[in-house]
Amino acid sequence: MLKLIVGLKGSGKTKTLIEMANSAPNNTNGAVVCLEQGDKLKFDITHQVRLIDTKEYAICDGQALYGFICGIVASNHDITDIFVDSALKICRENLEEFTLAVNEVASFVDSNNINCVMTASVALADLPAELHRFLQ
Repeated sequence: MLKLIVGLKGSGKTKTLIEMANSAPNNTNGAVVCLEQGDKLKFDITHQVRLIDTKEYAICDGQALYGFICGIVASNHDITDIFVDSALKICRENLEEFTLAVNEVASFVDSNNINCVMTASVALADLPAELHRFLQ
């Protein structure tokens, strides 16, 4: 199941994601992964969560993000939770690309029984209507 956390900068999206990611290992017997662009979360995310900097793997658009998520799951079938901070930024701030990536990731995580949470800095009014079903 995919959930989106959206709002403008400073609205607490990342803080919420950090809390969710840090509590996830306590609620699963599987692996938890958190993707971010850069390394700003390295002191906030517990060592029990695999933190991955998407810049290190040249993940710089929606298709690459989707492919990377598929790849990490292919390499570790024990993943139960995936958190993605600033997903819209990873998608080059392109709402069409972001929408496509969210829909692809949602389909993938649903078929693999994985919980996924993504944050995006966008006003609710600007979020494409088809993504509203993913809002937390």
